[in-house]
Amino acid sequence: MSTIIQSIESDQLRQVPRFGAGDRVRVHFQVIEGARTRTQVFEGVVLKRQGSGARETFTVRKQSFGVGVERTFPLHSPKIEQLEIAARGAVRRAKLYYLRDRVGKAARVSERRWGIADEVLDTEAAGATDSEGTSQVEVTEAEAEETTPEEDAEATADVEEATPEEDAELSAAVEGEEGAEGAVREADQASGPEGDAAEDEAPEQGS
Repeated sequence: MSTIIQSIESDQLRQVPRFGAGDRVRVHFQVIEGARTRTQVFEGVVLKRQGSGARETFTVRKQSFGVGVERTFPLHSPKIEQLEIAARGAVRRAKLYYLRDRVGKAARVSERRWGIADEVLDTEAAGATDSEGTSQVEVTEAEAEETTPEEDAEATADVEEATPEEDAELSAAVEGEEGAEGAVREADQASGPEGDAAEDEAPEQGS
């Protein structure tokens, strides 16, 4: 293959996460229906990956109401908005054609729970991207919790002490509320005995 074709194909390659046969993936694929475009999510087990470069494809199989459905996607197609890895499969084959002859629980692939954190992205691509080119590289919890010195400075500035003017306004507002409550208490105390006497006389007049 000439270097010109290789350079053209290398520009068409997208950044995708590392996955293989047996992994459960969610493919967000654009579907065009007339003049309307919508996103369809196809989730299933990867049966195989074949080809290389811009021509590489992968086949996903799922069970829909007891019927096996397979779909082949071009790996570097611009119509794939997002590619998510739901689970890693513990398999020892590159092509899982035997799943086509199985139904129900027998068609399940056991999930692999070891060696996932040590996996990295493909050498050809540094991370997954969506249709807008946004990176989808999975970030660990430790990296997500870390903050930069600039973010710490901004958080400290938000909790600075109030200015003297703000303190004076707050004190005046509190004193006004306390004065209003005191006036209400005095009015209740002044009218309290008379109100009780009026209530005591009311039953006698009625009788």
